[in-house]
Amino acid sequence: MVELASLGRTGTVRNYVGGEWTTPDGGEELSTINPATGEELATVPFSSGEDVDDAVRTANEAFREWSELPVEERIQPLFRLKSLLEEHHDELAELLVRDHGKTKAEALGELRRGIENVEVACGIPSMMQSGTLLNAAPDIDESAVRKPLGAFAAITPFNFPGMIPLWFLPYAVATGNSFILKPSEQDPLVPQRLFELIDEAGFPDGVVQLVNGGKDTVNALLDHEGVEGISFVGSTPIAKLVYERAAANGKRVQAQGGAKNHIIVTETADLEFAAEQTVSSACACAGERCLANDVVLIEESVYDEFSELVVAKADEQIVGYGLDEETDIGSLISEDHEATVRNYVQTGVEEGATVLRDGRDVTVEGYEDGNFLGPTVFGDVAEDMVISREEIFGPVLALDSVPSLEDAIERMNGSRFGNAASLFTGRGADARRFRHDAEIGNIGVNVGTSAPMAFFHFGGWKDSFFGDLHAQGEDMIQFYTDKAIYIERWPDA
Repeated sequence: MVELASLGRTGTVRNYVGGEWTTPDGGEELSTINPATGEELATVPFSSGEDVDDAVRTANEAFREWSELPVEERIQPLFRLKSLLEEHHDELAELLVRDHGKTKAEALGELRRGIENVEVACGIPSMMQSGTLLNAAPDIDESAVRKPLGAFAAITPFNFPGMIPLWFLPYAVATGNSFILKPSEQDPLVPQRLFELIDEAGFPDGVVQLVNGGKDTVNALLDHEGVEGISFVGSTPIAKLVYERAAANGKRVQAQGGAKNHIIVTETADLEFAAEQTVSSACACAGERCLANDVVLIEESVYDEFSELVVAKADEQIVGYGLDEETDIGSLISEDHEATVRNYVQTGVEEGATVLRDGRDVTVEGYEDGNFLGPTVFGDVAEDMVISREEIFGPVLALDSVPSLEDAIERMNGSRFGNAASLFTGRGADARRFRHDAEIGNIGVNVGTSAPMAFFHFGGWKDSFFGDLHAQGEDMIQFYTDKAIYIERWPDA
């Protein structure tokens, strides 16, 4: 069991409602397990409909006073939270490794990305401003002002339990709203510790709240009339259901779905660098991230050379426990997910793809109960194969050759997903064509992973996103506020 001050006496994850730690009462619970060791870390009881209703009611009560505070006062707890996150950065990373399975370096990087969002949200006094036009009509001045709306909720996934809540929480409260987080039930300990720091940062009671649970808890938030909007990150089928149900209930919705991201490698690319970045993109966080580029389309003239480089780079990856310094690839989140990824690998074999490297026989000495899988590389992966079309969420790479850049872009654009893509090339003309023709929301040139900084929005397209306004950056200001137009005339002025 882990030791957190907010856990119940029996190692129970708790809700944070109205500034108090409370035990959910939904009648269902789940154990959270260290995926590398098999050790039980805590018990996660699920919230009931009454638990959710209590959190929403409390959030709306807190909203009335919070939204009236001067914006400079609203961002002061965020400054304190940023300082606390920096102070406890290493501690949070170690907890994240134990609860999720990624490496210490990956955990530190994830938390750094979350802290960046807190930093950006501290700039709300400037970001929240809207336009003013003097003399819009005779003797009339007009202004646009942004106003907060009420209680918002976010439903976040297991793969980035420290970062993704911070895509939403800082912006929601800085703009004057109250906020409820429903984290993944698979690894809730980092959010639990995050809320201990939130409590220490000094937000007024009820402004920021935490409810734990599963499907029923999510549905209660989607249906509750006291929730103004929903943010979601997860698989495409669930994102679509969340979008439809929340929108049908009149809520604002942003629902980030799955991905099947591509890398394109041209004959003018720095092949050594491209291979290194390709393996890093596909295998970081054990492939459990929506920005993993796991389909690689390579110009025919360099296909064999590049494939050999990729396999060599994959061979260098060390699979192991995330707290061991030499580890490059940690464990998968659960035994069930490991089985799912292994089934995808077997499907690739049965479909006739060439196995260039098989990572299924990996063993990690001392961690025989862990959910480990080594990097697996397929060659000659046709466009219609399952491993070329479906999100695997594991350290699996699919390579294929293409006659030209144009053919590669056409194949990439044929995917129903549009989350991220990268091009490796030495020609500016190739980069320009890619930038103009790629039907993808996050694109990079000679960049392994197209991850936008916190001051830019995170933009998925097609079946990778449902909604209009994305996470991070200026989109968050628009999502969490509505504009009012103020028209003023003083005839005797």
